[in-house]
Amino acid sequence: MGTPGVNLAALIGSRICHDLISPIGAINNGLELLGMSGSDGGAEMDLIQESVGNASARIRFFRIAFGAAGDQMMGRAEVIAILNDLMEGARLQVAWGPMDAQPRSSVRMAFLALLCVENAMPYGGRIEISQEAGSWLLHGRADKLNIDEALWSVLTTQDTPDDLRPAQVQFALLPIIAGDESRRVRTEISGNEIRLRF
Repeated sequence: MGTPGVNLAALIGSRICHDLISPIGAINNGLELLGMSGSDGGAEMDLIQESVGNASARIRFFRIAFGAAGDQMMGRAEVIAILNDLMEGARLQVAWGPMDAQPRSSVRMAFLALLCVENAMPYGGRIEISQEAGSWLLHGRADKLNIDEALWSVLTTQDTPDDLRPAQVQFALLPIIAGDESRRVRTEISGNEIRLRF
């Protein structure tokens, strides 16, 4: 059933994302109509379209990562579309390995883990996400990593620091959700590589 506080937070996350995606979609539709009418907005219009696309991609990603998971399955094409839209123009490359549809709860954990690994790669790099025999692995490689050891220890100890920032909430949330799914988060950091398993 899950941890009650986490379930409530997930419902709140789902609600916020649901309420935000509708006006973002409407803005995008309006921009498309302006484009079809022959109106040339130039660089300003391009900037607005890019910003709306980025906001839409983030909301779709956050809806999975922080929203209620449910029993739905997510197909490979849907997951890849979300990740491609999210990473468009970014210095970070993400490769989704699983070929089959995955439970939304598993994709949720993978997305939270992705946010953790991404946090250590501010200068870009590559993250490969794979799944084998029920176990997940996120393998990140970068020329330079920025590891906050106290923050990364939260994944295995679940000792959340009092000064945890909103941008770091995934470090506290992932081990709780993994525990609710009878999983344990393990990390291995060496040189310019990170491996996060659950």
